[in-house]
Amino acid sequence: MLNSLLIASNQIVTYVILGVLVVAIVVMFILSSRRRKKQEKETQDLMDAVGPGNKVKTIGGVCGIVVEVNHDENTFVLETGSENSGKCFIKFDKQAIYQTDAVVEKTGEPVIITEDAPKIVETAEEPFEETEDITENEETSEKE
Repeated sequence: MLNSLLIASNQIVTYVILGVLVVAIVVMFILSSRRRKKQEKETQDLMDAVGPGNKVKTIGGVCGIVVEVNHDENTFVLETGSENSGKCFIKFDKQAIYQTDAVVEKTGEPVIITEDAPKIVETAEEPFEETEDITENEETSEKE
């Protein structure tokens, strides 16, 4: 009888440990999935922010300035070279962007100011007048 209770309690502990492990794995999967989706969205926003005039470095190491962007084909034309060596125009897929100086504009909710809302005005504090005390201290130190 005692032997069967020990076996039953060992099975319960085993099931609890397996349950905790399964829950931990599912939570880790969900968190990593959310993090990956957020990173993909940021990357896509950065690629969409690239426009003419932005400096770009591709995954192949080609650096240049974007001349034209075609959103339908998801491509851009990169100008490389200089006036002296001769300019070259190369067409790339947007997925080839490795680095860029483009800035993603954050679009937040617009702030609506109503007439009833209190107006917050920041003013500078009054300057602390310590000039009289300093001159008095200097006079006393000169007398000594």
